[in-house]
Amino acid sequence: MRWLKYQVLFCVLLLPFTIQAQLQQYSSLETPSLESFCVDSIMNNVYFYAPYYKTAIAEYDADLYVKTNIDIQRKNFLMRYIPQMFRPQKGVDKYVLETYSDVHYTAPDIYDQRVKAITGTTPRLKGSNPSVLRYFTINIYSTSFLNTKLISPIQKEFAKYYRYKIEQVYLDANNKLEFKISFVPKSQSYQLIEGYFIVSDDVWSIREVSFYGRSEYLSVQCYIRLGEVGTSTEFLPLKHNIDVTFRFLWNKIRNVYQGAFKYDKIQPQLSVQFPTDTVERKSKYNLTESYSFQFPDTVKIEREYDNFYKFRLLPLQADEAQLYTNLRASKDSIQIYKDVTKKNKSAIFWGEVGDFLVSNYTLNLYEVGSVKFSPILNPFLLSYNGRDGISYKLKIKYNRLFKNDRLLRIYPTLGYNFKYKEFYWKTFAHFNYWPQKRLGIEINTGNGNRIYSSEVLDDLKGQTDTIDFKKLNLNYFKNLHFDVMHTWEVVNGLHFDIGLSASRRVSPRNNLPDSLNLDGRFNGRYVSVAPRVRTTWTPGQYYYMNGYRKINLYSKYPTFIIDWERGIKGFMGATGSHERLEMNIQHKLALTMMKNLYYRFGGGVFSNQDQMYFVDFVYFAKNNLPEGWNDDIGGTFQLLGREWFNASQWYLRANFVYESPFILLPHIKKYTRSVINERLYLNLLVMNQMHPYMEVGYGIGTHIFDFGVFGALANWNNTKIGCKITFELFNR
Repeated sequence: MRWLKYQVLFCVLLLPFTIQAQLQQYSSLETPSLESFCVDSIMNNVYFYAPYYKTAIAEYDADLYVKTNIDIQRKNFLMRYIPQMFRPQKGVDKYVLETYSDVHYTAPDIYDQRVKAITGTTPRLKGSNPSVLRYFTINIYSTSFLNTKLISPIQKEFAKYYRYKIEQVYLDANNKLEFKISFVPKSQSYQLIEGYFIVSDDVWSIREVSFYGRSEYLSVQCYIRLGEVGTSTEFLPLKHNIDVTFRFLWNKIRNVYQGAFKYDKIQPQLSVQFPTDTVERKSKYNLTESYSFQFPDTVKIEREYDNFYKFRLLPLQADEAQLYTNLRASKDSIQIYKDVTKKNKSAIFWGEVGDFLVSNYTLNLYEVGSVKFSPILNPFLLSYNGRDGISYKLKIKYNRLFKNDRLLRIYPTLGYNFKYKEFYWKTFAHFNYWPQKRLGIEINTGNGNRIYSSEVLDDLKGQTDTIDFKKLNLNYFKNLHFDVMHTWEVVNGLHFDIGLSASRRVSPRNNLPDSLNLDGRFNGRYVSVAPRVRTTWTPGQYYYMNGYRKINLYSKYPTFIIDWERGIKGFMGATGSHERLEMNIQHKLALTMMKNLYYRFGGGVFSNQDQMYFVDFVYFAKNNLPEGWNDDIGGTFQLLGREWFNASQWYLRANFVYESPFILLPHIKKYTRSVINERLYLNLLVMNQMHPYMEVGYGIGTHIFDFGVFGALANWNNTKIGCKITFELFNR
């Protein structure tokens, strides 16, 4: 008994030292046993809290400083095709560029970022890739990054695309557990990323995330550090490091971005003040407060790097400062540039012409506006269709902003079809003279489609299902159209437009086939002038006010259009009369993140024709200069001959496109990395001689091109197969 008492007394005296030793041993552990934790349990907690943390911050204002180191590792003359790329100085491959921006954020994913100051050693201070700058405005708790380009690994609905593993478990400074979770995609896709994140126990918020991904022609390694648990920046980024490698046609450029935030105002979601009955309530569709920017617009761009020290949130390294010193001493400095000889001026001029020919080019005209050209000699403006052959398209955009936010836009588009040897052009112009009410004048003109006389329809009525238009020796009239409309948004989402639609169709009389020149009724020139009324209604139209201008955003509902015109014989020189009525419904329906359904229904009738021998619809026409939904393939009939668009005085149509990043190709893992999304197409048409006409297609979209293959069935027994390819590099 006495021995037992001594043992108990000894244990009691030794217990504090034993506990202290165990605590010291536990606190010194850097990696507790991984076997005691389950990755599924951890991820379930992350999935549960992510939707709440997504909107934990209602709004913030911040200063963002970004320093970019540019290293041109390999280059050739094709570098001119790269948007935002400058012309490198001879013998200089390293550059630095600094920007200082104001950022305004509204939950969940509305960012307004404006550059307040910029300096650097690149010519014209070019070199910041807009697609990379979006990495600095990422809400890591959102379902996707970069405007739905990358699928988040911390959302439960997308867990099926990733594999997770606990890499490390350790204690933070407050002896709280943190887990390092790695994630890798199950299949190869540009929408999936790989990397890791560190998440804190109990609260399950993320401390840092690092991921590697591909965005179009870039490979990006991104690291984001967030604030500590319990601080006002717990859910916000503090630091960014982004390592970007650009590869394009044997050019290789590496850009290293370092970014730092300084927050001026952080408003948590719980402190949002909701309007009361005594406060004027704004429309629920008015998102102006979410899109409004809280900083003044009169800040001047700081281009003098000697004065840029006041903006730097990160120190300038010695090698970066040396680049500025080299620029100051360079022969290409501003002073020497002013004193160049005529020979050098000529070289500079032809260099500018070269840039204009092969790359996107924006010409800023002081107090006149800006003109943006798509590259003239860029081969990626070509498209190919099995029926229509190779086509080429060039776009030009002119914008001019006047006092009180009145806006003038002029968009000419040029094109050429090599198979038919036809040149096409069209110009859209719109002047918004009362921006609050969206009152304006709209002009749409172009040479349109070459069209044949609808008198041919009388000869077609007795024919069978299939018509060989080549044997008819159709005489095509050149078509010049001119539409002018006064536009007015009567109430939010409801537009009422009124104006005139005019066309002139010309063909030499001696080219008319004898079989069609019935009783001498045809001549070589026809003019139609028709008063036109167009009503467009988009229920639930969301918008915001940018100064005086009302900017429409999106709607959860489709857009309904009724378009009517009545040609009057003798009015303003019209040689005949007609009546056209068309109805159109179209919508982009977001099913889930990155999965969309586009659909369009329409119908029309052409009637009351008097000496106007043409059928020419607006919403059912062969578009030689297409503007598609998310590509230039969907929403139209790819295998339907252009003759059929004028072969009936009535039509009913339906077009569907289902778009998703994962349909068939995830099962062929080796070849799916370059595919951004896949598409299924269905086109239906009913009209005279076509009851019905159907097209079914499958397509893929990459950052270089869109491709679709189609099968068509006419009147249940005539089939054909074809394809369409359009190049999309730098156009997305």
